[in-house]
Amino acid sequence: MSSATLPGIRPRLLTNLCYGAMMSLAIGVNLLPIFLVSIQHSFLGSSGQGLTQEELGRLGAFTFSGLVAAILITGPLADRFGAKLFALSGNALLVVGLILTAWSPTYTILLWANFVLGFGAGVLDMVLSPIVSALNPEKRSASMNWLHSFYCVGATLTVLAGTIALQSNISWRTACLLLIPLPALLIFALGVAKFPALTSEGEVRIPFRQLVRQLWFIGALAAIFLGGATELGMAQWLPAYAEMALKYPQWVGGAALFFFSICMAIGRMGIGALSEKLDSYTIMAWGCGLSVALFLMGSFCPIKIVALIACILAGLTGSCLWPTMLAITADKYPNGGATMFGALASFGNAGGIFMPWLVGLIADKYDLHWGLAISALAPLFMLPIVVALGRKNA
Repeated sequence: MSSATLPGIRPRLLTNLCYGAMMSLAIGVNLLPIFLVSIQHSFLGSSGQGLTQEELGRLGAFTFSGLVAAILITGPLADRFGAKLFALSGNALLVVGLILTAWSPTYTILLWANFVLGFGAGVLDMVLSPIVSALNPEKRSASMNWLHSFYCVGATLTVLAGTIALQSNISWRTACLLLIPLPALLIFALGVAKFPALTSEGEVRIPFRQLVRQLWFIGALAAIFLGGATELGMAQWLPAYAEMALKYPQWVGGAALFFFSICMAIGRMGIGALSEKLDSYTIMAWGCGLSVALFLMGSFCPIKIVALIACILAGLTGSCLWPTMLAITADKYPNGGATMFGALASFGNAGGIFMPWLVGLIADKYDLHWGLAISALAPLFMLPIVVALGRKNA
């Protein structure tokens, strides 16, 4: 079905609201990494002297555990009940999560507040991609990269707000409250919009059990897991790495994540503009190879400004991996429905659970340089999978 034939639906307006909801999602994922060092000294950890690096990594793991739980639970339900309910509830959960995070009196409550934030973000992550795919069936790769570029825009604005808060001596708790208006406003804006069906009119949704029997789809799940690990291993630890390993002031860490997010936004918008002229598999293969080189340079280059720039540029090279994998899978299985998108998103976010935790674990055992370097394994392993998928799709 062409986007021009969706009855009673305003595709451009709803697509733009989905872009705004993707920015809302980014708040739940990107706020606390800016304040990791401040949070470390706000609570007593197992050492009795503040949180350990593993305990800091556990915060990100709880956030992404909530993401995956939400996707697994709500993906099949969206096929049955429609997308609108979940677009609204995702934003509502983000509001609740931000309030709980700001109030958290203990580390344990903070962990579960992060789980709620992640759950709200996961509901949105599950539903926004199939909505935009249904609204823009003739240009899925471009629209998917544009959608996910607004995740980066949201991350950039969140990092900017957090960095300003640090420089203005505004606490991380107050910063959480200041970011509530966006998801709150989206509840009302999306509430009056009409949403499309998530599969083509007159077409039968492909059963998920049929999808998981296909080797190509299994490869796509593995690839997006590694794509999520590539993106989020760096994003979750970059501010702390700049401060604790490269010995920069705290504000530099926030600025580094700010520019990392800008690089991701530029990369996704660029791929969105050029996707019809470039082969998606070639784009992802180059992104994987360059990400490996930049991760290793960022981890071990003795010139710390070069190391920091390499970490920031990894946002550019890794930016296309997640949304382009979503797009090529939607093109191959256009009637996979929300359940298919939910499976892809859950595997991508599972990479976001695993890699930040692994970075913290390796950092505690060795140091943060080695912790960050372990992230290079994700794009390294993703490269041959992408090449194989491209050959099978030829």
